[in-house]
Amino acid sequence: MDINLFANLEEVAETKEKERAGDYYNEMLEKRVRPAVPEKIELQPEQKVNKMEELVIENEPIVQAADKKAPVSYSHEEILEKATEYFRGDTLAANVWMNKYALKDSDGNIYELTPDDMHRRLAAEVARIERKYPNPLSEDEIFELFRNFRFIIPQGSPMAGMGNNFQVSSLSNCFVIGGDGNYDSYGGIMKIDQEQVQLMKRRGGVGHDLSHIRPTGSPVKNSALTSTGIVPFMERYSNSTREVAQDGRRGALMLTISVKHPDAERFIDAKLEQGKVTGANVSVKIDDEFMQSVISGKPYRQQYPIHAHNPMKIQEIDAQALWNKIIHNAWQSAEPGVLFWDTVTRESVPDCYADLGFKTLSTNPCGEIPLCPYDSCRLIALNLYGYVENPFTAEARFNFDLFRKHSAYALRIMDDIIDLESEKIDAILGKVDSDPEDEEIKRIERKMWENIRTKTLQGRRTGIGITAEGDMLAALGLRYGTDEATKFSVEVHKTLAVEVYGASADLAGERGPFPIYNSEREKGNPFIQRLRQESPEVYEKMVRNGRRNIAMLTIAPTGSVSICTQTTSGIEPVFMVSYKRRRKVNPNDKNVNVTFVDEVGDSWEEYNVFHPKFIDWLQINGYDPDQVKLYEEAKLQAIIEKSPYYKATSNDIDWVSKVQMQGAIQKWVDHSISVTVNLPKEATEELVSQVYKTAWESGCKGMTIYRDGSRSGVLIGADKKEDTVEFRETKAPPRPQKLEADVVRFQNDYEKWIAVIGLLDNKPYEVFTGKADGFYLPPWVQKGWVLRNKVENEPARYDFQFLDKDGYKVTIEGLSRSFNKEFWNYAKLISGILRHGMPLPFLVNLVENLNFDNDSITTWKNGVVRALKRYIPDGTSVSSKTECPSCGEKDGLMYKEGCLTCKHCGYSKCS
Repeated sequence: MDINLFANLEEVAETKEKERAGDYYNEMLEKRVRPAVPEKIELQPEQKVNKMEELVIENEPIVQAADKKAPVSYSHEEILEKATEYFRGDTLAANVWMNKYALKDSDGNIYELTPDDMHRRLAAEVARIERKYPNPLSEDEIFELFRNFRFIIPQGSPMAGMGNNFQVSSLSNCFVIGGDGNYDSYGGIMKIDQEQVQLMKRRGGVGHDLSHIRPTGSPVKNSALTSTGIVPFMERYSNSTREVAQDGRRGALMLTISVKHPDAERFIDAKLEQGKVTGANVSVKIDDEFMQSVISGKPYRQQYPIHAHNPMKIQEIDAQALWNKIIHNAWQSAEPGVLFWDTVTRESVPDCYADLGFKTLSTNPCGEIPLCPYDSCRLIALNLYGYVENPFTAEARFNFDLFRKHSAYALRIMDDIIDLESEKIDAILGKVDSDPEDEEIKRIERKMWENIRTKTLQGRRTGIGITAEGDMLAALGLRYGTDEATKFSVEVHKTLAVEVYGASADLAGERGPFPIYNSEREKGNPFIQRLRQESPEVYEKMVRNGRRNIAMLTIAPTGSVSICTQTTSGIEPVFMVSYKRRRKVNPNDKNVNVTFVDEVGDSWEEYNVFHPKFIDWLQINGYDPDQVKLYEEAKLQAIIEKSPYYKATSNDIDWVSKVQMQGAIQKWVDHSISVTVNLPKEATEELVSQVYKTAWESGCKGMTIYRDGSRSGVLIGADKKEDTVEFRETKAPPRPQKLEADVVRFQNDYEKWIAVIGLLDNKPYEVFTGKADGFYLPPWVQKGWVLRNKVENEPARYDFQFLDKDGYKVTIEGLSRSFNKEFWNYAKLISGILRHGMPLPFLVNLVENLNFDNDSITTWKNGVVRALKRYIPDGTSVSSKTECPSCGEKDGLMYKEGCLTCKHCGYSKCS
């Protein structure tokens, strides 16, 4: 790199009359072209533009070559090797980074070898925006903030999408759509359904509220005569979510309803039926009046419309009875979550502008970002462990000066990402305009993105949060859950809030405030009042300059991000300090440690795996982690008891302490906090009720609980034991001549495969799959129909039918002969099992354990497994006896987004 040349070009570009040189600078930087020129250009300012033009001409061949040069892609094996080395042997982190965040195209080709490549891509994009404004940060400065995930981490969509020109996607993590207006009609309901799908296909998580839909039995002026109520539309939105894949993932959806709505109880019960509303999280918006009615025993009034002065329907209910229903369902299935809506709106800074379109309506799928209709948010996290100097020693200290500096940088980078998102939205609109569909079909999608673009630039909302709270406290010698630890955490979050709001005021002075800023509107807001009391100078600066962003702070779950940072997640404590893994060994090898021999005679070694920062503690305190991994349980526990992680895991923390900590931190977070309180299996419903009530009293904006084992998904009767198997004759439902079908595409090694899954009542009924070159479908075909044609005395023939882009039906004959005959025979066997109703987890396990000598059949089998797993509801347990291949626990494996995930150690595997 010729840094001096670029410094000169930057100097020229900063001068308004030198825009041509600045354009060239940007062009060359985007192409990563460093022209060969003298190290220093000694010219007067008025001569520099001409010199730059000469350099453009001189280096045109280089620019053209950069344009023509194809990017280099890497194999999964190459990336996994280098990324594992980058993460110091942590294969889980390497896999998560490769699969979720490395630069890839729509064909699955990956163009980055390690996170260093990714961080350079992100830094280049942010620096490009920085150069549009005064006092820009350099690419190298930004890269150092991102490098090694040590300080600042763009989360999810920004990390995957910034600088990715292969895919047309949004950088926003979350959206809310809908509104309190005229959405109580089939037209309005279908409009939201379409908008939800359009957002999910661009990688966004979506939330919307259902309180506008009229309750069950309400009169309607159509042939139906009365309304069907909330639940059928919950199922519709849930099914739409499950139909959309985002780079191999399903979409994420939050559905909310006000407790004041007469259908609230039906909403709460909707997910109790196995297999229903499996594509959505659900939460109830609870107001203070309802909570006071629960405590006092007074009746509570529900009405529709919920905000009407003269509602069309009113009913009084027993608040305690409905509360008990919420508690029972959360105890049994971990849903619904609760949102304390009066706290949300009372504390919300954007709601100071409710009459200008910023009235909070719902939240994103994890609940950490309450949003108004058509607003969106992008997430970024500061790694708190990175600011601990001399961790795990008596000299450990938190570097508040560096943290303050980086907090301001995080705000500045987030504001740059808003500009990058605006560019992405323009690209999406361009894609919509260029699509061949009829203008009427594209109208809703285009209008939605125009609305989102307007809200994005009108409020410039950001989502700055943290991760590694648990590790930060441990590194400072503080035990998570103690008063001392909570007090320190609050100080950190208070510092973050003050610095970010101050930085936004500074940025408003440089770049201008968000367009509707008005200090008079905000002066009564509780969050702004606390900020003013804590830092009068920041408040005065806001009044003087305005503020660049309407709201800025959140705490997201940071699940996969924390795997990359190799730290605890969000404000959560460490999940487990130690867990066990097993590996097969040769008993004849020297120095081998055979822990046990299984039933087929294979020898295994069992060893300990540690939380990454516990390894740091071991090394700093003179232990050899490789030796400690071999210790017996009692000896290992004796060492853990000496560490600050002792009695500080998710299972150890007293729930009252955790809820009170969340409430205390919430006072310094202008959006919300995503936290789950983990409860033991034996926890009572009364305990769940106490958790939720304490959360409301402590000032939390929302709460979710998870009781161990409450989402087992085991398909048994309520009066049967888990291990009981009842054998009875089953009768397959008759096959209609025409079945709806999903098209599933996947890659086995380097071969492209395709599956057609026939559906009956939205459940897999039959399967056809093989290599894609044997059954070509246009890449945009996602759905269709399987037709069964039977001619007397001849075997049945199965054809596939779909709609082309003009709406005409196209039929491809011979699904049954398009794939290898051997594939077809096994497909008939599996389809027969499907028709007779074997639960999908059992069928998947059965197919996975089939053994073939033929590699081609084995590959086909893997494709069938991959296709069928997509239809297993999230949270379904594999089996209470199946061990996690990573930690060895027997009750932790469950399905999530078609992948096996361990709730104990975070292990994840997709077939």
